Amino acid sequence: MNSKYPVLFFALIIGLAGCAKDEYGNTRPLTDAEKGAIIGAAVGAGIGLTQKKKHGSKAVVIGAVGGGIAGGLVGNYMDSQKKDLEKVLAPEMANGAISLHKLEQHRLRISMTSATAFDVNSTQIKSGFYSTLDKIAKVLNKYGKTELLIVGHTDSTGSEQYNQTLSEQRAQSVYQYLQGRGVIHQRLNAYGKGELEPVATNATEQGRRLNRRVEIIVVPLVAQ
Repeated sequence: MNSKYPVLFFALIIGLAGCAKDEYGNTRPLTDAEKGAIIGAAVGAGIGLTQKKKHGSKAVVIGAVGGGIAGGLVGNYMDSQKKDLEKVLAPEMANGAISLHKLEQHRLRISMTSATAFDVNSTQIKSGFYSTLDKIAKVLNKYGKTELLIVGHTDSTGSEQYNQTLSEQRAQSVYQYLQGRGVIHQRLNAYGKGELEPVATNATEQGRRLNRRVEIIVVPLVAQ
């Protein structure tokens, strides 16, 4: 919890436990309307802190990469990056090891199957996949004004908790590999979604294979 939230919580409790004054200066209990005002102020302050924290985090990343992309240049910047990725990853895209898609708001999604990147139930990247990640890292370093969301996914085989942990650890493995290839840590975020976001049915082996994947979402950092 944010260290400031307990302060807001106790301020809220004190406010609700307090008393108001009547027209003669005597103390009286707070009305429901007055309690609502106190709660509203505390909630509003909490939301403000959260937004400030998020804004500050984005500002730190933009500062770390030397400034964001000018708004009018975002499309060209991301399209050029996509073309470079398609060029260097052509063999992997042809054999189905990698897929690349353009998403809304100029974002890109690089998706790798666990069949090519990881052994079954393993969180260690296959050595044969290093060259592919090296090519990805080279392009990501060339286009440094982006934030990278590394997301692990699994099929529904096994327990939900096991799948969640496996997805997190695989995403973390990709995070560490890219960082080791020069991608600065301020740009990197890694987390897992377990079996929660399948892209195909889990009723067939083909579908389960598609669901076992790690994705890199490339998000442009737009100048503020």
